[in-house]
Amino acid sequence: MLIGVLSDTHNQRQRTETAVRLLQAEGAEALFHCGDLTDPDIVSLCSVLPCYFVLGNNDLGSADRIQMAIDQSENAICLGWGGQVELAGKRIAITHGHLFREYQRLRATDPDYLFSGHTHLASDQLDGTTRGINPGALHRASQYTVVIGNLIDGQFRLLQVARS
Repeated sequence: MLIGVLSDTHNQRQRTETAVRLLQAEGAEALFHCGDLTDPDIVSLCSVLPCYFVLGNNDLGSADRIQMAIDQSENAICLGWGGQVELAGKRIAITHGHLFREYQRLRATDPDYLFSGHTHLASDQLDGTTRGINPGALHRASQYTVVIGNLIDGQFRLLQVARS
């Protein structure tokens, strides 16, 4: 199963739409948004596929409106500040990364994958048996990036998103 991971879209509608189209073209069947949407319109752009969302520090002022947009979308699932899902037999935890206790709580469950954002820096690190992946950002980054990954064989790639 192919999934797309994105984060820190910060209301960049056109860039987010470009990123989602890129992930779809790569074969993504579901998306994970690691927070800092900042605008509820981002929900509809990402929810063209089933999409799991978490809130980030820059979502505080619009959290109610973002939650309402998620509730109104058939393909959107909100995991609050962090949560865990199972897809293709893999346990996937997701959080924005700004709440250390939330990150630690999720890490303590030993998921197969832990997706986070916040730093605007892409990374892929193994911590014990948990693979931590940060897809980078679509705002305030030297390169705009997302990640496409295969949950079955564990192959994940960083994709550059064209500047718009």
